Amino acid sequence: MAEKQVETGISTESSTPSSVLDFEEIAGSSRQLGSVEPHVFSDPIRAAHWREVYEKVKYEGRRRFDPMLTWSPQTERLLKRKLDWRIMAWVWIMFSSLDLVRRNINRAVSDNMLDDLGVNTNDYNTGQTIYLVCFFIAELPGGLISKKVGPFRYTPAIISIWGVLCACQTAMKSRVTFWVFRALLGFAQGGFIPEMVLYLSYFYKSNELPIRLSIFYTVIPLTQCYGAFLAAGFLQMRGIRGWGGWQWLFLLEGLMCIVIGIIAFFVMPASVTEGALAFKRPDGSNKWWTEEEEKILVNRILRDDPTKGDMNNRQAVTLKGIWSAITNYELWPIYLLGIAAWTPFQPTANYLSLILRQMGYSVFQSNLLVIPGYLLFATNTLILGQVSERLNERSITASFSNVWMLPFFIALIVLPRTANPWVRYAMLTGINGIPYTHSILVGMTSTNAKGVGTRAVSTAVYNMCYQIGSVIAVNIYREGDKPYYYTGNKVLTALCCVNIALFIGMKLFYIWRNKVKARALADLPEEERKRAVDKRFAH
Repeated sequence: MAEKQVETGISTESSTPSSVLDFEEIAGSSRQLGSVEPHVFSDPIRAAHWREVYEKVKYEGRRRFDPMLTWSPQTERLLKRKLDWRIMAWVWIMFSSLDLVRRNINRAVSDNMLDDLGVNTNDYNTGQTIYLVCFFIAELPGGLISKKVGPFRYTPAIISIWGVLCACQTAMKSRVTFWVFRALLGFAQGGFIPEMVLYLSYFYKSNELPIRLSIFYTVIPLTQCYGAFLAAGFLQMRGIRGWGGWQWLFLLEGLMCIVIGIIAFFVMPASVTEGALAFKRPDGSNKWWTEEEEKILVNRILRDDPTKGDMNNRQAVTLKGIWSAITNYELWPIYLLGIAAWTPFQPTANYLSLILRQMGYSVFQSNLLVIPGYLLFATNTLILGQVSERLNERSITASFSNVWMLPFFIALIVLPRTANPWVRYAMLTGINGIPYTHSILVGMTSTNAKGVGTRAVSTAVYNMCYQIGSVIAVNIYREGDKPYYYTGNKVLTALCCVNIALFIGMKLFYIWRNKVKARALADLPEEERKRAVDKRFAH
């Protein structure tokens, strides 16, 4: 058959549909680049079914749906690179603005902020608990509002709001005002992370998400690295206008976030087929993509997971959909690990600058000494993300986060109080350099949710579980246990052991569930099997 080639590598050659598709073969093809046959829409009955679904829900990319479209691996590789620079890079910057503000309190306390406000360690813990509870409360509502109005509208607004709140923290005078601002920031920032995970799923295939989410979570260490440099300078401004260094820190970093929020209004596209304000032609078309490129980007996503088009990107999730997602017990193992897996890491991360001050290091030294741990964190996170993608394995790979931390916690328990401070610093840096495989669990949640509405809720629920773990974490290091927190570290050591067992248990659970689903699929009548999609779980 003759075929007409276009510049982007799309061809209009039709494929020979198969009547029954092997889901193992389809799953394998979805991990390859190019329009590999057979794919989930190779069967015309299944293609017609999903076309009807996309029209009914008014999926924003429905006019680009084409089951017979073909394209080359080279073309897809080029488009993925463009996505990384145009979508992933900006999502990274926006997340960085969140992390700069939510964690700059950890650097501010090294500047005697607690003394200036009349706050002790336990009061500080309470403030962090208030922040996390409010963050937790805002997770699901924030994600649902974003789903209704669109993240390209909601995200710039909340970034601007938390920038204003950060700057206004210069007005804090007491323990009460400290707690109030912790609450307001928690409400403003809750919901951002699940909405960004959902947003990225509009552009990337399921097997591409783990490494992108690993890059996404390098925000945490890299923001803390440049945040430490900023703090080392800003905190030296103590005394200017009679302000503390921590006040200048909050003001200047808040202004940075406001600028990012304003830019976001103009550069965030709603979807592949809907351009950002700054990149629209006079006729409303998208400057970023040609029509052929839009077709590739839409069809490669739908062939990977047809359910990514089962809702419009500005369609609200119903109460029934919310309840269905929350009661989906097949996601509960991930939720459980969301609570427990990252609790051991957080006390050290939150207290590192303060611990270093208590060990005798200066404000300047305490902020710069955290940088090596965060660089190790970023490196380890990217390595484990690559391992997970290449092996297509998640549960065991993710467990290495707790395997990594365990020997460092044991060392902190056995070190005597008279140990060389640099030895203790090395152990703390090791914990802070964790392979942060949180991104793998977030990707599992998104992939295993099977549906845009379920995905919007489940990613929010997972992050709510994470915040529960964070509330537990900020209350493990107590005033009477400082400066070396021997009791707290014993608790965290035990929790690492429990978490390793939970990761193995999750792996076994999903292997069992997939066997059950495979048997159920084989028992379906042929006509129903043609309309079915692969609902087995990634693990």
